[in-house]
Amino acid sequence: MELFFFDELYLQRLRDRDHVTERHFIAYFSKLLLIKLRSRLKSSHAVEDIRQETFARVFKAVRAEGGIRQPERLGAFVNSICNNVLQEHYRSSARVAPLDEDSPDPPDPAIDMDHVLVTRQTSEQVRRILAQLPEKDRALLHALFMEEKDKDEVCRQFGVNRAYLRVLLHRAKQSFRVYYEKSEYGGQLHLEH
Repeated sequence: MELFFFDELYLQRLRDRDHVTERHFIAYFSKLLLIKLRSRLKSSHAVEDIRQETFARVFKAVRAEGGIRQPERLGAFVNSICNNVLQEHYRSSARVAPLDEDSPDPPDPAIDMDHVLVTRQTSEQVRRILAQLPEKDRALLHALFMEEKDKDEVCRQFGVNRAYLRVLLHRAKQSFRVYYEKSEYGGQLHLEH
C-alpha cells in the first residue's frame, strides 16, 4: 500500500465535503482499518460497525470548529479514534450477557429514525421536513426509512459502497435534524444518531 501524506488542502477539501476526496479518504483508511480490526475481532459485522463508527467520528471532528489542526497527523488521529471505538466495543461486549440463538432481539432503548417513521403522528411531521431537504438527502432517507429498501440496493441506486453510504446517511440525518430543529416541531422529537 502506498503511503499518502495529508496536507492542509486535503483537510480543507474534507471539511468542504468534496466527494472525490471523501472517497479517497474512505478507500485509503478502509484498508488500514480492516487489517487492524480483522486481527482483533471475530465478527465481520463488528468489524464493519467499528469501521463505520470510526469514519463517522473522524468526519465529525474534521468538520468541527477547531477540530483537526495538523493534517500531517491525520493517520494517527484515525488510528486513535478507531482504538477508542474498539475499546468501547470491548467494554459493551463484556457488559452484555450472550443470548440464546432463539431469543428475540432486545428492544433498543434509543429512539431512532425507524421509530420516528413508525408512529402515525410523527409521520406527517417527517414528510413535511423531508420535503424541505436537499433532493439527495430526501431521496436517501426516503429509500431507507420510508420504502425500507435493502442497503445494498440503495448503494447501487446512489452508486456508492456501504462505507460511503454510512457517510451519506449521517449527513442526511444531520440535515434532517437541522431542518427539524428550525421547524414548528423542534423539541418534540428526540433523534439519536
